[in-house]
Amino acid sequence: MKSLLKFLTCGSVDDGKSTLIGHMLYQAKLLFADQEKMLKLDSKVGNREGKIDYSLLLDGLMAEREQGITIDVAYRYFTTENRSFIVADTPGHEQYTRNMAVGASFADLAVILVDATQGVLIQTKRHARICSLMGIGHIVLAVNKMDLIRYDKHRFDEIKKEFLSFTADYGLESIEIIPVSATEGDNITKKSSNTSWYEGLPLLPYLEQIDVREDFRNDGFIMPVQRVSRPNHTFRGFQGQIESGAISLGDEIILLPGNESAKIKSIHVADQSTESAISGQPVTIQLDREVDVSRGCVLVKDKDLKIADMFTATILWMDDRELIAGRNYLVKVGTKTLPATVMSIKHKIDINNGKRIQAERLFKNEMAICDISLSENMVFDKFKNSKSIGSFILMDRITNMTSACGTIDHDLRRSTNVVWQNTDISREIRAKQKDQKPLTLWFTGLSGSGKSTLANEVEKRFVSMGKHTMLLDGDNVRHGLNKNLGFKEVDRIENIRRIAEVAKLMNEAGLIALTSFISPYEEDRANARALIGDDFIEIFVSTPLDVCEKRDSKGLYKKARTGEIPNFTGINSPYEKPKNPEITIDTSNISIERATNRIMKQIIKYMKSDQ
Repeated sequence: MKSLLKFLTCGSVDDGKSTLIGHMLYQAKLLFADQEKMLKLDSKVGNREGKIDYSLLLDGLMAEREQGITIDVAYRYFTTENRSFIVADTPGHEQYTRNMAVGASFADLAVILVDATQGVLIQTKRHARICSLMGIGHIVLAVNKMDLIRYDKHRFDEIKKEFLSFTADYGLESIEIIPVSATEGDNITKKSSNTSWYEGLPLLPYLEQIDVREDFRNDGFIMPVQRVSRPNHTFRGFQGQIESGAISLGDEIILLPGNESAKIKSIHVADQSTESAISGQPVTIQLDREVDVSRGCVLVKDKDLKIADMFTATILWMDDRELIAGRNYLVKVGTKTLPATVMSIKHKIDINNGKRIQAERLFKNEMAICDISLSENMVFDKFKNSKSIGSFILMDRITNMTSACGTIDHDLRRSTNVVWQNTDISREIRAKQKDQKPLTLWFTGLSGSGKSTLANEVEKRFVSMGKHTMLLDGDNVRHGLNKNLGFKEVDRIENIRRIAEVAKLMNEAGLIALTSFISPYEEDRANARALIGDDFIEIFVSTPLDVCEKRDSKGLYKKARTGEIPNFTGINSPYEKPKNPEITIDTSNISIERATNRIMKQIIKYMKSDQ
């Protein structure tokens, strides 16, 4: 059976990636007759004056053909006498870097192209660093368009030296540098007489003979559970792909994160029963006893994995919206998805030289080292030990779009050293003692909308009813707990995060917590709701901006209009209105007393319906 090589082509825009693979397929006679005929016909109306445009074999989208660029990832399958291949032809434009990262995530080897007339560019370095991040250990640098520099060996050696210099610390297993011409066919499938000074193999023969196999059979057994199969009451099996190691009937395995043990009762590959299975096989495993296992759990044997709720990771940011510490996302590691928070951006990585730079935020296509916390313990490992449970993606909690991909460097010691201490007096006991249901009443709205006044009146009503409360006001909290925070977006996010944590503690104490904060960002309010849970009631004080500005009791709007106060919500900083608040109240043409009555009526109705 022929071995399979999965590789990608990448590099800066217009370096000739699609042309290279297209010409390789053409020279190696790996095209059907109708494909070759169509290529020649399409080339007549192309941009090469009637000459064959080999890139048309890969660039299938109309926009790609019109612009002469690659936008999406194009996968091609082909086989030679010596090997089978899957190639991912990835785009070179910076705006499509996320597509290149998708291609890199599946590959064992990367063919990075460099235009000999341009040399190593920033996008070349970015792609090389992404390949390293994705764990690709084998790289071929194809120095393309050698025909345009008349096959100059001196220029080739300059590019070779520069590339080897900036990849020296990548820890690559192999680097091969080949001079080629994608349009003329030099050194693609056979050696070119134009580069008699080059002593290595042409590109295709090199790809046919390189050994990229990793022997996972001697590693410990790891299988993330994808699905629990229960076709009838007599069978319960756990399905997934074996990521490393091997398993046999009768083997004792550990089920993480629960740390329970059980023995293998049966193994099925597809619909066939077997006595053993190895890395790379999809299997259904049945155990000798009933255990608590669901999607996201991990079956292991002879492998020491981490179980923690915090880790440090290297990430590639792919979202149009910048990353700021404190924002919440969904993290997917293996088959497990959990809410997560980017606690801090420790360093940004300079694409050119790999140096670490201090940064407060991360923009699209930048790389950084971050600390990430999870909502609960998760099973993972360092990326260098296990690619399958050492890599992850971050997803936007609202759109589910992939915001980042990353690799885990290590767990944070405090995640395992700091253990939650259970106490005998619970939230329920404290609430019963006070004869009330703990709630968080989250007042949000513009400055001057009446939030603080309403929150104060509502608290007075509750106290008159004999309830136990605590009001957290935005200005008051900034005199103490949040004194060190400013009004930049990153500070506002941290401000709301702290308040949500304090409100949760108040609820744990059995209290009704009232918070009065502008809290301008929808995502931050959603995070507060997720943290506090079902006892969160959002009260949107929807008083219009013009009314708030007329009130301006503190003179803040006037200062913001003259530029004395930057980042002032409603003037030079946005306020994202709540989409589905439990209560909405406009104080522009209603008295405070009537507004308070309406709010109290709805809160009491909510409290009764929940009893």
